[in-house]
Amino acid sequence: MDDKIKYELEFPIHASPQLLYQYISTPSGLSEWYADNVNSRGELFTFIWDGSEEQAKLLSKKSGERVKFKWLNGEDDEPTYFEIRIQVDDITKDVSLMVTDFAEEDEVDEAKMLWENQIADLKHVLGSA
Repeated sequence: MDDKIKYELEFPIHASPQLLYQYISTPSGLSEWYADNVNSRGELFTFIWDGSEEQAKLLSKKSGERVKFKWLNGEDDEPTYFEIRIQVDDITKDVSLMVTDFAEEDEVDEAKMLWENQIADLKHVLGSA
C-alpha cells in the first residue's frame, strides 16, 4: 500500500464565511456541489456519487470556519481525512476555501482536478463564478 501524500489547495471565493459554512457542513449544502446526494445520521455522513456510496465521519467542525471528515473505508493507520477551511484575510477580508486532502502519489494531480471541478460547481451554486 503506497503512502498517501498530503496536499493543500486554495480557492478564492466571493461569499460570506457564514454562507460558505452551510455549504461545507450540512448534507443539503454538500449535496449542492460535492456529491450527488448526502445523508447524515449524527456524525456519520453518507456521500453518494452515481449510485456508489462512501461513508465519512465528521471528526470536527467549527462554525463559520472549518469541517474535517475521515473516510471510513480507509485503513486505520493511514490519514484519509479531508478538511475544508474557510480563511478570511484580516486586511482585505477576501475569503478563500482551503482544502487539505490526501491522495496516492500518482493520483495527486487527478485529485486536485476533481477538487477544482467541485469548487467550480460550488462557485456556480453561490453565483460567484
